Amino acid sequence: MNTKVRLKVQGLTSSSRMHSGAYALVLAEVNGCRRIPVVVGTPEAQSIAIALEHIVAPRPLTHDLFVSFCQAFGVVLKEVYIYKYMDGVFYSELRMEGNGQEVQLDSRTSDAIALALRLDCPIYTSEDIMQECSVALEQTDNEEDTSLQDLEPEQIHDEETMKKWLASLTREDLEDRLEEAVEDENYEYAKLYQDELKRRDK
Repeated sequence: MNTKVRLKVQGLTSSSRMHSGAYALVLAEVNGCRRIPVVVGTPEAQSIAIALEHIVAPRPLTHDLFVSFCQAFGVVLKEVYIYKYMDGVFYSELRMEGNGQEVQLDSRTSDAIALALRLDCPIYTSEDIMQECSVALEQTDNEEDTSLQDLEPEQIHDEETMKKWLASLTREDLEDRLEEAVEDENYEYAKLYQDELKRRDK
Protein backbone atom coordinates (compact mmCIF):
# COMPACT_ATOMS: atom_id res chain seq x y z
CA MET A 1 0.00 0.00 0.00
CA ASN A 2 1.34 3.42 -0.98
CA THR A 3 2.14 5.52 2.09
CA LYS A 4 0.17 8.74 2.48
CA VAL A 5 2.08 11.94 3.15
CA ARG A 6 0.35 14.89 4.79
CA LEU A 7 0.90 18.32 3.25
CA LYS A 8 0.28 21.91 4.23
CA VAL A 9 0.05 25.05 2.12
CA GLN A 10 3.27 27.01 2.47
CA GLY A 11 2.31 29.86 0.16
CA LEU A 12 2.04 31.21 -3.36
CA THR A 13 4.86 32.57 -5.48
CA SER A 14 5.04 34.12 -8.92
CA SER A 15 7.98 33.72 -11.27
CA SER A 16 9.07 35.41 -14.48
CA ARG A 17 10.09 31.98 -15.72
CA MET A 18 6.49 30.79 -15.62
CA HIS A 19 3.74 31.60 -18.09
CA SER A 20 2.13 34.99 -17.67
CA GLY A 21 -0.66 34.86 -15.11
CA ALA A 22 0.57 31.61 -13.55
CA TYR A 23 1.61 31.08 -9.97
CA ALA A 24 3.28 28.30 -8.03
CA LEU A 25 1.30 26.93 -5.12
CA VAL A 26 3.90 25.50 -2.74
CA LEU A 27 2.79 22.46 -0.72
CA ALA A 28 5.11 21.49 2.12
CA GLU A 29 5.49 18.11 3.75
CA VAL A 30 4.29 18.28 7.36
CA ASN A 31 7.25 17.59 9.66
CA GLY A 32 9.51 17.20 6.63
CA CYS A 33 11.74 19.18 4.28
CA ARG A 34 10.15 18.29 0.93
CA ARG A 35 8.13 20.76 -1.14
CA ILE A 36 5.85 20.31 -4.16
CA PRO A 37 5.20 23.28 -6.50
CA VAL A 38 1.83 23.18 -8.25
CA VAL A 39 1.20 25.62 -11.12
CA VAL A 40 -2.15 27.41 -10.79
CA GLY A 41 -3.83 30.21 -12.73
CA THR A 42 -4.56 33.73 -11.51
CA PRO A 43 -8.23 33.18 -10.46
CA GLU A 44 -7.31 30.03 -8.54
CA ALA A 45 -4.31 31.75 -6.91
CA GLN A 46 -6.56 34.64 -5.89
CA SER A 47 -9.08 32.29 -4.27
CA ILE A 48 -6.33 30.45 -2.40
CA ALA A 49 -4.73 33.72 -1.26
CA ILE A 50 -8.09 34.96 0.05
CA ALA A 51 -8.43 31.78 2.12
CA LEU A 52 -4.85 32.06 3.40
CA GLU A 53 -5.40 35.65 4.46
CA HIS A 54 -8.86 34.89 5.94
CA ILE A 55 -10.43 37.61 3.81
CA VAL A 56 -14.22 37.69 3.57
CA ALA A 57 -15.44 38.68 0.09
CA PRO A 58 -18.43 41.05 -0.15
CA ARG A 59 -20.32 38.35 -2.05
CA PRO A 60 -19.59 34.59 -1.96
CA LEU A 61 -16.98 33.40 -4.42
CA THR A 62 -17.47 30.02 -6.12
CA HIS A 63 -15.48 28.17 -3.46
CA ASP A 64 -17.31 30.00 -0.69
CA LEU A 65 -20.63 28.95 -2.24
CA PHE A 66 -19.49 25.31 -2.29
CA VAL A 67 -18.58 25.57 1.38
CA SER A 68 -22.01 27.03 2.21
CA PHE A 69 -23.66 24.21 0.25
CA CYS A 70 -21.74 21.58 2.22
CA GLN A 71 -22.60 23.17 5.53
CA ALA A 72 -26.28 23.58 4.64
CA PHE A 73 -26.68 19.90 3.76
CA GLY A 74 -24.39 18.42 6.40
CA VAL A 75 -21.70 17.31 3.97
CA VAL A 76 -18.19 17.02 5.43
CA LEU A 77 -14.99 17.24 3.43
CA LYS A 78 -12.87 14.58 5.15
CA GLU A 79 -9.69 15.10 3.16
CA VAL A 80 -8.12 16.15 -0.12
CA TYR A 81 -5.96 13.54 -1.77
CA ILE A 82 -3.56 14.28 -4.62
CA TYR A 83 -3.51 10.83 -6.16
CA LYS A 84 -1.81 11.16 -9.55
CA TYR A 85 0.77 13.18 -11.47
CA MET A 86 0.81 12.88 -15.25
CA ASP A 87 2.18 15.11 -18.03
CA GLY A 88 2.83 17.97 -15.62
CA VAL A 89 -0.66 17.87 -14.10
CA PHE A 90 -1.62 16.90 -10.55
CA TYR A 91 -4.92 15.04 -10.13
CA SER A 92 -6.88 15.29 -6.89
CA GLU A 93 -10.06 14.01 -5.34
CA LEU A 94 -12.34 15.25 -2.60
CA ARG A 95 -13.15 12.56 -0.07
CA MET A 96 -16.52 13.55 1.35
CA GLU A 97 -19.10 12.19 3.76
CA GLY A 98 -22.79 13.01 3.99
CA ASN A 99 -26.08 11.30 4.77
CA GLY A 100 -24.22 8.22 5.94
CA GLN A 101 -22.39 7.83 2.64
CA GLU A 102 -18.80 8.39 1.61
CA VAL A 103 -18.06 9.67 -1.89
CA GLN A 104 -14.96 10.62 -3.83
CA LEU A 105 -15.18 13.47 -6.32
CA ASP A 106 -12.54 14.22 -8.93
CA SER A 107 -11.24 17.78 -8.67
CA ARG A 108 -8.65 20.13 -10.01
CA THR A 109 -5.91 20.38 -7.40
CA SER A 110 -6.23 24.18 -7.18
CA ASP A 111 -9.97 23.89 -6.43
CA ALA A 112 -9.36 21.11 -3.92
CA ILE A 113 -6.77 23.18 -2.04
CA ALA A 114 -9.02 26.27 -2.04
CA LEU A 115 -11.77 24.17 -0.43
CA ALA A 116 -9.43 22.43 2.02
CA LEU A 117 -8.27 25.81 3.34
CA ARG A 118 -11.84 27.01 3.82
CA LEU A 119 -13.06 23.79 5.44
CA ASP A 120 -9.88 23.17 7.44
CA CYS A 121 -9.45 19.61 6.22
CA PRO A 122 -6.17 17.69 5.79
CA ILE A 123 -4.33 17.45 2.47
CA TYR A 124 -2.49 14.28 1.49
CA THR A 125 -0.55 12.83 -1.40
CA SER A 126 1.29 9.55 -1.96
CA GLU A 127 4.92 8.78 -1.23
CA ASP A 128 5.35 7.90 -4.90
CA ILE A 129 4.29 11.40 -5.96
CA MET A 130 6.55 12.96 -3.31
CA GLN A 131 9.52 11.03 -4.65
CA GLU A 132 8.75 11.99 -8.23
CA CYS A 133 7.75 15.63 -7.86
CA SER A 134 9.10 17.08 -4.62
CA VAL A 135 12.17 19.18 -3.98
CA ALA A 136 14.00 18.57 -0.72
CA LEU A 137 15.17 21.63 1.19
CA GLU A 138 18.16 20.83 3.32
CA GLN A 139 19.56 24.23 4.17
CA THR A 140 21.79 25.35 6.97
CA ASP A 141 20.54 28.16 9.19
CA ASN A 142 22.69 30.68 7.31
CA GLU A 143 21.39 29.52 3.93
CA GLU A 144 17.82 29.74 5.20
CA ASP A 145 18.38 33.30 6.43
CA THR A 146 19.80 34.30 3.03
CA SER A 147 16.83 32.89 1.12
CA LEU A 148 14.38 34.50 3.53
CA GLN A 149 16.02 37.89 3.09
CA ASP A 150 15.38 37.63 -0.66
CA LEU A 151 11.63 37.65 0.00
CA GLU A 152 9.25 40.56 0.30
CA PRO A 153 6.32 40.48 2.76
CA GLU A 154 3.69 40.26 0.01
CA GLN A 155 5.25 36.94 -1.06
CA ILE A 156 4.73 35.39 2.38
CA HIS A 157 1.35 33.89 3.24
CA ASP A 158 1.88 31.97 6.47
CA GLU A 159 2.59 33.26 9.97
CA GLU A 160 5.56 30.99 10.70
CA THR A 161 7.51 32.08 7.61
CA MET A 162 6.66 35.72 8.30
CA LYS A 163 8.12 35.46 11.82
CA LYS A 164 11.31 33.88 10.45
CA TRP A 165 11.57 36.54 7.74
CA LEU A 166 11.20 39.39 10.23
CA ALA A 167 13.76 37.77 12.52
CA SER A 168 16.24 37.54 9.62
CA LEU A 169 16.22 41.33 9.08
CA THR A 170 18.70 43.60 10.79
CA ARG A 171 17.45 46.39 13.04
CA GLU A 172 18.58 48.92 10.43
CA ASP A 173 16.57 47.11 7.75
CA LEU A 174 13.50 47.09 9.97
CA GLU A 175 13.79 50.80 10.77
CA ASP A 176 14.25 51.68 7.08
CA ARG A 177 11.28 49.51 6.08
CA LEU A 178 9.14 51.01 8.85
CA GLU A 179 9.91 54.54 7.69
CA GLU A 180 9.17 53.65 4.07
CA ALA A 181 5.90 51.89 4.97
CA VAL A 182 4.70 54.91 6.95
CA GLU A 183 5.56 57.26 4.07
CA ASP A 184 3.61 55.00 1.69
CA GLU A 185 0.72 54.82 4.20
CA ASN A 186 1.10 51.04 4.20
CA TYR A 187 0.12 50.67 7.83
CA GLU A 188 -0.25 46.89 7.75
CA TYR A 189 3.46 46.43 6.99
CA ALA A 190 4.39 49.32 9.26
CA LYS A 191 2.78 47.49 12.17
CA LEU A 192 4.68 44.29 11.31
CA TYR A 193 8.01 46.10 11.46
CA GLN A 194 7.08 48.08 14.56
CA ASP A 195 5.96 44.94 16.42
CA GLU A 196 9.22 43.17 15.54
CA LEU A 197 11.27 46.13 16.81
CA LYS A 198 9.27 46.13 20.05
CA ARG A 199 9.79 42.40 20.43
CA ARG A 200 13.56 42.85 20.15
CA ASP A 201 13.52 45.71 22.66
CA LYS A 202 11.92 43.40 25.20
